[in-house]
Amino acid sequence: MITTSIFPGRYVQGAGAFASLSSEIARLGSKALAVVDPAVSSFIAPALTSSSDVQITMEPFGGECSGIEISRLVKSAAASAANVIVGIGGGKALDTTKAVAYELGLPVVIAPTLASTDAPCSALSVIYTPEGQFERYLVLPHNPNVVLVDSAVIVKAPVRFLVSGMGDALSTVFEAEDCLKSGATNMTGRVGSLTVHSLARLCYDTLLTYGAAAKATASTGNVDDAVEKIIEANTLLSGLGFESGGLSGAHAIHNGLTALAPTHRFWHGEKVAIGAQALLHLTRRPKETIDAVYAFCASVGLPITLAEIGLVDPTDAELMQVAELACAPGETIFNAPVTVTPEAVLAAIKAADARGRLQMQAR
Repeated sequence: MITTSIFPGRYVQGAGAFASLSSEIARLGSKALAVVDPAVSSFIAPALTSSSDVQITMEPFGGECSGIEISRLVKSAAASAANVIVGIGGGKALDTTKAVAYELGLPVVIAPTLASTDAPCSALSVIYTPEGQFERYLVLPHNPNVVLVDSAVIVKAPVRFLVSGMGDALSTVFEAEDCLKSGATNMTGRVGSLTVHSLARLCYDTLLTYGAAAKATASTGNVDDAVEKIIEANTLLSGLGFESGGLSGAHAIHNGLTALAPTHRFWHGEKVAIGAQALLHLTRRPKETIDAVYAFCASVGLPITLAEIGLVDPTDAELMQVAELACAPGETIFNAPVTVTPEAVLAAIKAADARGRLQMQAR
């Protein structure tokens, strides 16, 4: 059997890492288009405009990783004669940047300003409609050339983003385990190696060990060892684990949830956490595992009920819409080592919500 695992070319993390951004860009090209989330441009600009190593043109990100936005930025990059593309911001800005670099055949540097998803390291862009509904996955031919994470920048954001990243990372080990049991392939079309399955387990263990402490420190705007470990778990370990370990039902259920408008104001990782809880029920994980996951989510403030992602009193018809979309042809939920039907997914979502409500009553 041939196994295949894929990784970014270079991973840089630590407080003050943005000081080396221009030199990392210069390793790849002399003229860069930097796609920058407007929310961070004011304090990111000095790291870009002071560079003597490379010419950098800044372009604001439009807010959604859609085909329209990708086309707009491709034109901007071509007009500036860029030979390297840089993405600075949250997950959607970074996915857009990776898609732009792919369209132009250029190297890409990814510099997340949030640790809210595992998008930065992956050879994948998740494309949405301009209205924010999931549309498709764009599988890219290679991972980012550089991923640079400044921990001091990460903790400038509201701590909710770091917690959301923990929700995204939480699903990693369970989805990788599903793929290992069912023999499902990862993003390369082959099964993942022992290395990435070990990293997926390390991701989960790191979350449970350091998650609450990291949230407490990050909420003060400071960086310590726990914060560094959780940033690495959210960004690198989860990124390697999902991409090379494989996806299953948590992300498929997330994709279904995006069809319901009340969920749009909640972050990716918050909805993935709900998907992970439903997956535990769908795949009949042991009670002790389910208890540990709900206790962790409650300890860091991840949602454990549908109401906490805007679905206060959803109808069965609405939840069946979620389940049917989660079970759309080609969705990753079929990597789960159980029989999957929309009816089974609906039951799992309702069971997970009921378990979450019991957890809240016990507080």
